[in-house]
Amino acid sequence: MDTPRHAVVTGAASGIGQATAALLLARGHAVLATDLRPEGLAGLAADGARTVVADLSTPAGRKTVVAAADEMLAAAGAPLDWLVNAAGMIVLRPIGEVETDDLRRVFAVNVESAFFLCQQLGARMRDGGAIVNFSSPSAKFVATTEAAAYAITKAAVSQVTRSFAMAYAPRTIRVNALSPGITDTPMQERVLSEVSVSRGISRDELAAARLKTVPMGRSAPPSEMAAVVAWLLSDEAAYITGQVINVDGGMVMW
Repeated sequence: MDTPRHAVVTGAASGIGQATAALLLARGHAVLATDLRPEGLAGLAADGARTVVADLSTPAGRKTVVAAADEMLAAAGAPLDWLVNAAGMIVLRPIGEVETDDLRRVFAVNVESAFFLCQQLGARMRDGGAIVNFSSPSAKFVATTEAAAYAITKAAVSQVTRSFAMAYAPRTIRVNALSPGITDTPMQERVLSEVSVSRGISRDELAAARLKTVPMGRSAPPSEMAAVVAWLLSDEAAYITGQVINVDGGMVMW
């Protein structure tokens, strides 16, 4: 078993965040799992995670998570080892219909939460710790213009990652980003359901068209993404920082 570490995982109620928290718990690590939806955290709590419900798009919500992390670390008498910023939201609208509030909401959840948790929890992290943020292939190319607001924020997350990687390099805290391709998550289901209606095609037609952009021709379960996150956190990735790692079946090859 790995040496037990202490981790904070956001967006842990579903999808890749939930899979990552579950994997870290299964490997014997201590996890503080947070999300806006308490029902999705129940299974992790049953498996031994500390859980906290918070809206990370707000300073108050982030303060709640930092306080919960402080409590976990004080009880363990240990510093923070890892942070996984998996919390995210998507706005799906034809690009001509995106409104100011749409952009501000998705930016607050996807970018502000990652930035300020890197800042605040990074200050509590031991030298040699690691952070993984979540970017997206949409930060590099345009396949779904209905997700333009989301794509903008994921490009910003990539830069948040590089900025903190540079800032924390003297402390050997590594900061990288995962760029997950088409993954079988509730967010992916929303994309298929809402964009297919917007375009006047069936869900199956849209799903088939999206998979044609993937050279390996398939989507991924969240567990595959969680395994890469765990590797990026681990000492096996000790010489990697400031990188956006594409895990997408070949959709992006640069």
